[in-house]
Amino acid sequence: MDLIHRLDPGAEWTGLDVQDSAEVRTRTRTDAEFHTFDGEHIPFEGCRFDIVYSHQVLEHVHRPEPLLAEVARVLRPGGLLAGSTSQLEPFHSRSTFGYTPYGLSLLLEDAGLEVLELRPSIDALSLIIRRGLGGPRVFDRWWARESPLNRVIDAFGWGARLDVGARNTAKLLFCGQFTFLARRAGAA
Repeated sequence: MDLIHRLDPGAEWTGLDVQDSAEVRTRTRTDAEFHTFDGEHIPFEGCRFDIVYSHQVLEHVHRPEPLLAEVARVLRPGGLLAGSTSQLEPFHSRSTFGYTPYGLSLLLEDAGLEVLELRPSIDALSLIIRRGLGGPRVFDRWWARESPLNRVIDAFGWGARLDVGARNTAKLLFCGQFTFLARRAGAA
């Protein structure tokens, strides 16, 4: 949420975590209103939020279908779901799923959300090596800029004269994580 506060210092946000989770037990933030829930039933009235942000959450959700339906319910018409999830990232922190861009698109569409964009994030090879080496901080830089395999794919794509869409599609094949943007139908 620090990025949102940098972009709009007056933005208000509400945090939501699973009750009795490590996130709840170790929370130190005080700059938002926080709530807990059972992982499926979001405790807010429908059409309440303009944006729902889900950063590396869905791969830990045991039953994503009801949760995504709830996200669609609490979004205002035209509201956005933005976030990221794992694809080929090694097991971490009780992760249960590794999504493909196509698989997540189907889940979002089934929940009544229109997929607007999918983008590759850090590549799987970098995440695997990072995990194998015990998570050295040197790998942190690749969440803010192109990771090594993504750079190779870009170079190959430039040489083969592939457009940006084709290069990003190739990166999605090998990404450890990817970002997504979806919209609830209705007026913006």
